[in-house]
Amino acid sequence: MGQPYTELPKDLYIPPQALEVILEAFEGPLDLLLYLIKRQNLDILDIPINEITDQYVQYISMMDAMQFELAGEYLVMAAMLAEIKSRMLLPRSSDAAAEEDDPRAELIRRLQEYERYKEAAEDLNALPREERDFQTLTIAVPRHPAQRARAEVTLSELLLVMRELLGRVQMFAHHQIQREPLSVRERMARLLEQISSDSFHDFTTLFTLEEGRRGVVVTFIAILELIKQSLLELVQAEPNGPIHVRLLMVSTVTAAGAMDE
Repeated sequence: MGQPYTELPKDLYIPPQALEVILEAFEGPLDLLLYLIKRQNLDILDIPINEITDQYVQYISMMDAMQFELAGEYLVMAAMLAEIKSRMLLPRSSDAAAEEDDPRAELIRRLQEYERYKEAAEDLNALPREERDFQTLTIAVPRHPAQRARAEVTLSELLLVMRELLGRVQMFAHHQIQREPLSVRERMARLLEQISSDSFHDFTTLFTLEEGRRGVVVTFIAILELIKQSLLELVQAEPNGPIHVRLLMVSTVTAAGAMDE
């Protein structure tokens, strides 16, 4: 019928293990007292101690009748309110009233401090919280190996490498005069045996610097001839990078025939 329901019927049987529904939950006696003050729009600096004390005691009596667990702090606050109420009711002279502090001053100070902490807690609780207001998603990005395009080997780059090799040869120069029989065909056959088809070889490792300038020139001409006959391939991973040599996938008969021509 729209009326507040505060007492249980006498003939209503409630099992001991029944579910209890608590509509108003207070953190302590100060929280209850602050709730009673705000519900009636009272000034916290001028608390009508008689009215508030009566309402506080009634609320505690209702909680006791509904078999709620009462902490000792609620009863201590009720005793404090009763003491303040009795001090407010005692007759006092004008001189004594001027010298004596307001009995409510300590209670007002505690209520103001509790109100500040409560508002700060509510502001912190209103901040977005992970797993309550939002969820953090983690997405694994698949990694794809980077593929770099091979750069074409130009004749100018070959000449630069050749010039560098000739500069190294000068460090091994000697004054012995002897005839070194060097054959381009023989060097081509040796290169085909030296280079395997399943791996890359550094271009500079194919030269034997101890053979001198003639050996470097003969090896260089042999490499060019094998490239011309499509038996070798030059590969460069990036511009101005090291040059590598790879044997093309050809049969032994084809390679031998090319050597005999």
